[in-house]
Amino acid sequence: MTVLHSAPRITSNDGVLDALSSTLGNLLVSGREEHGEIVLTIKREGIEDALRLLRDEHEYQQMMEIAGVDFPQRAERFEVVYMLLSLTRNHRILVKVSTDENTPVPTITTLWPNAGWLEREVFDLYGVKFAGNTDLRRILTDYGFEGHPFRKDFPLTGYVELRYSEDEKRVVYEPVELAQDLRQFDFLSPWEGADYVLPGDEKAATPPVNEPKTTESPKQTGAGAKTDEKAEEKVSAGSPAEEDTAIDNDAPEPTEDRPDRPEREGGAKDTPAATEPEDGKDDA
Repeated sequence: MTVLHSAPRITSNDGVLDALSSTLGNLLVSGREEHGEIVLTIKREGIEDALRLLRDEHEYQQMMEIAGVDFPQRAERFEVVYMLLSLTRNHRILVKVSTDENTPVPTITTLWPNAGWLEREVFDLYGVKFAGNTDLRRILTDYGFEGHPFRKDFPLTGYVELRYSEDEKRVVYEPVELAQDLRQFDFLSPWEGADYVLPGDEKAATPPVNEPKTTESPKQTGAGAKTDEKAEEKVSAGSPAEEDTAIDNDAPEPTEDRPDRPEREGGAKDTPAATEPEDGKDDA
């Protein structure tokens, strides 16, 4: 039995960008197709109206996710990205707005109630404010947390750490104390080399000696006839060993100078004959 479904398995982007751009009109800042997806940049103050048009007129019924992105080098450093899904068309699009640390973005909780939790997450991690959200509180970090962890200028180790104190019987905050400093690893190719000078490499930048020092004459080495004469005067001149050591004339002669001893005359018998008993006698 063949089952037919209104949504295609693979949806093409052909004509989608032109149709959405025509509907959004002046609300649209830019639109492009990137990495196989339609990306729309909307004016910040018109984000609620733009998303309402996309939901009602182009059947993007579900708002799947809200994410934040931080670009510190920009004047409006934050981007809020809305990910929409059309169930009837089996198609996804990305909608973006830009803002800074102080300018709030209009809330879209009037369109999708689940946006309240997602806007709180972006507020908690990036510090982006949403005008009209009646419950804009931190949702992932702990009570009393300072700063926004997903900002690029947030320190990697944080400022304080949380632990339970057995002495005070409560949860306490303390300054972060690291057993060792945070290490920065360099994953550049060893064939290309780093852009900065590594410790110890500053010695390699020392220019070589243009004229190496040589010893072409005895004067440069300190050698010569006068030096040899001074060396002879100092060798064993009046040393204690020569003055105090006496020669012992009563010392024994070396053993190698003594005459050999004469051979002994004895009646030693061969071993077997000496150990065998005589005839007629038993061993004792």
